[in-house]
Amino acid sequence: MEVREIKALIVLMNDYGLVELEIEDKKGKVRLVRGAPAGAAAVAIAATHAAASADANTAALASAKPAPAAPRSGGPIAAPIELAANQILVESPMVGTFYRAASPDSEPFVHEGDSVRKGQTVCIIEAMKMMNEVEAPAAGRIVRIIADNGQAIEYGQALMIIEAG
Repeated sequence: MEVREIKALIVLMNDYGLVELEIEDKKGKVRLVRGAPAGAAAVAIAATHAAASADANTAALASAKPAPAAPRSGGPIAAPIELAANQILVESPMVGTFYRAASPDSEPFVHEGDSVRKGQTVCIIEAMKMMNEVEAPAAGRIVRIIADNGQAIEYGQALMIIEAG
């Protein structure tokens, strides 16, 4: 497999939030695994060439461009977010891309300080070209929006804080 093909696979992994990808073709087998040590994702590539015999397999390890720095949100890597007794953390229900508005030209669903009702759409997450609405888990006021618009997010990552009541 050529380097440009591997780079294209890495881009696909980032676009779709994949952690692991394994592909085998007539040229060989490639396994990509992404981890996130201390804020930077590293991709290790182990290529086993099909033309080589089982005893003489060659493994090539390459390091891809590191992913952008870890989000400044309360994702799995960041320090835990301190919440007051009446505050609720809105977390991402899936891996995808966080958007504050339905389209780039639209007004954001909510702003910091806005009052929301339970079930009101507060943001959307794009996953595999599908737009998924994230609803407020309780009525209250948006205290803080943690995730940045257009940011890639992980499952369970903090998106915003609602003060219930």
